[in-house]
Amino acid sequence: MAETELRWDSRPMERPDLNSPDYYQNRETSLLEFNRRVLKQAKDERLPLLERVRFLAISSSNLDEFFEIRVAGLKQRVELGASRPGPDGMTPQQQLERISERARQLVSEQYRVLNEMIRPALEAEGLGIVGGRDVPKGVQRWMAEYFEREVEPVLTPLALDPARPFPRIQNKSLNFIVRLAGTDAFGRKTSLAIVQVPRSLPRLIQLGGARSIGDPTMALLSRVIQTNIDRLFEGVDVLGCWQFRVTRNSELYVDDEEVDDLLRAVEGELAERRYGAAVRLETAADCPDDLTLFLRSHFSLEAADVYQVDGPVNLHRLMGLHDLVERPDLKFPVFTPGLSAELGPQSDPFEVIRERNVLLHHPFQSFQPVTDFVRRAATDPAVLAIKMTLYRTGADSSIVNGLVEAARHGKDVTVIIELMARFDEAANIELATRLQEAGVHVMYGVVGYKTHAKLVMVVRREDGQLKRYCHVGTGNYHARTARSYTDYGLFTSDPAIGEDLHDLFLQMTGLTKAPTLRKLLQSPFTLHAMLLTKIKREIDHARGGRPARVVAKMNSLIDPEVVRALYRASQAGVACQLIVRGICALKPGIPGVSDNIAVRSVVGRFLEHSRVFYFANGGEEELYCASADWMERNFFRRIEVAFPIEHDEHRKRILADLETYLADNVNAWELQADGSYRQVETGAGKRICAQELLLEQYAD
Repeated sequence: MAETELRWDSRPMERPDLNSPDYYQNRETSLLEFNRRVLKQAKDERLPLLERVRFLAISSSNLDEFFEIRVAGLKQRVELGASRPGPDGMTPQQQLERISERARQLVSEQYRVLNEMIRPALEAEGLGIVGGRDVPKGVQRWMAEYFEREVEPVLTPLALDPARPFPRIQNKSLNFIVRLAGTDAFGRKTSLAIVQVPRSLPRLIQLGGARSIGDPTMALLSRVIQTNIDRLFEGVDVLGCWQFRVTRNSELYVDDEEVDDLLRAVEGELAERRYGAAVRLETAADCPDDLTLFLRSHFSLEAADVYQVDGPVNLHRLMGLHDLVERPDLKFPVFTPGLSAELGPQSDPFEVIRERNVLLHHPFQSFQPVTDFVRRAATDPAVLAIKMTLYRTGADSSIVNGLVEAARHGKDVTVIIELMARFDEAANIELATRLQEAGVHVMYGVVGYKTHAKLVMVVRREDGQLKRYCHVGTGNYHARTARSYTDYGLFTSDPAIGEDLHDLFLQMTGLTKAPTLRKLLQSPFTLHAMLLTKIKREIDHARGGRPARVVAKMNSLIDPEVVRALYRASQAGVACQLIVRGICALKPGIPGVSDNIAVRSVVGRFLEHSRVFYFANGGEEELYCASADWMERNFFRRIEVAFPIEHDEHRKRILADLETYLADNVNAWELQADGSYRQVETGAGKRICAQELLLEQYAD
């Protein structure tokens, strides 16, 4: 539904132009701001040390993906001559210039945190990492022995000359450029060599052997190689050795109109992803200018694409420290997710769900009931069919095992797998193959639309009739991330929702028109238009003196039409409280535009992932949970589902959760009108940490 069809109140009055770029935050700089908030966790001395290391690693990994996808996409647009600005008024070239400035500041801060805060703190705990200072002789000997035994046999130094051109460099791989002098065994003069490091080698190594008190206990593989690089070039002088890493375009491009076998097409693209166009070059801070220029020229990059770093070129590898070191005192306390009172280990899920809906909040509550639901359906003689969507599942998934078991028990099992789930494509291809071999009907969704909805439907024969049992959720069917992502899931036997899921699966697997759904909202058909309609309804309630309020929690908010709708709601006096973890194009607190809008981001132990939309509706409250963020891609280029929370108990419970997040003064950040974020301070009041309170409330 177009925006004009909603018939916004057009009474004559002065209104600011809501299309003005002044009222929109650039999505790329907003995403960098989110990464800055993640990095702030690494600085927070209130957090356990190894968790701070983990946040530093996450900020590095996030930045990698930002360059692989977002920067790569902007570079392509510039190459194609695209100059059309976005809602914020910035052209692709202007965005790249702004990104270079902001990303450089962020990278500099990452390495300052590593060198000035994290390294000294690790050393104080007896967990020192071999650094730039003099390495103790005992440590040097052990590293040399390790290099000779474990590393050297798998390295292949490649001297550069006309017979040996510059090798292909894989995306984000660790490499060294080595300056040499002298002649080799054949009398050839050589000046440069490249050493590529296989991914099979561990990047973080626990030191063995005899060491003195205070000696480092770990070393990065990059340091082990640098220290012993001369062993690879016997008889030739090594004048210097510097690490470098190239980030490449990692977006997959599949022509929807030309492809006749999506799985084969994706497999082909995956093989090329490792060698996409270069978008960033990272080098050691002390790499000589002439070598940096040589590398930059080889990868066809500009000076703005080069990042010289004071430490390892891949900080994400420090993530291994969290798993390698057994120090519970330096980690978050272990928690056991709470078991659902209704769906306990001994309960019959069908009997329970037949009587009432069951709401789960992960990771505070266990994901096990979801796994048990599928496994129970696999062996239940009364179950005839299972239909499910899978976006991400993880290795050795119990749910996938249940689907395989169901097919082997003669159930009709249909699974819609999203092959284009970013960076999970290879795992999903393997999953699809395994399920097909077991006799499962595997579909890849609708070409051109990612299947992002989280749905399970079990069809069971009871008393001579067929009954549907459903699970709908905001998160993936992935047991590991269910322990670290916050998500809601709803079990229901509501006939209307069952009919809706039936129609949706028919639509995705067959050739049916968009169904008229009874309770669910679906992208790309009804979700966007209905959200706009519901926001417009709040405006009408506010003008009529009735209760009007919007509370929405999501990962990203960038759709221009929704932003304009929220601005109009604010102008009408509707209180809009938004909890947006990452990107937010909306600017709150602008006089006459967004006075009644507040935006906060919560960044803590768990990744905030649930999407919840509340509308006061004049006292007749409505609450939806969804798989979709408020982004154009979710509204128009994905298959998404929003589902209503209709039981009073569940609605009150989720609203209480939202109020807790809105009161958080530990992990919350408030978005300012200029696009910056201010961390909420506890002050003299009561300390409120939403995630901790939810753990106390639900976890065992």
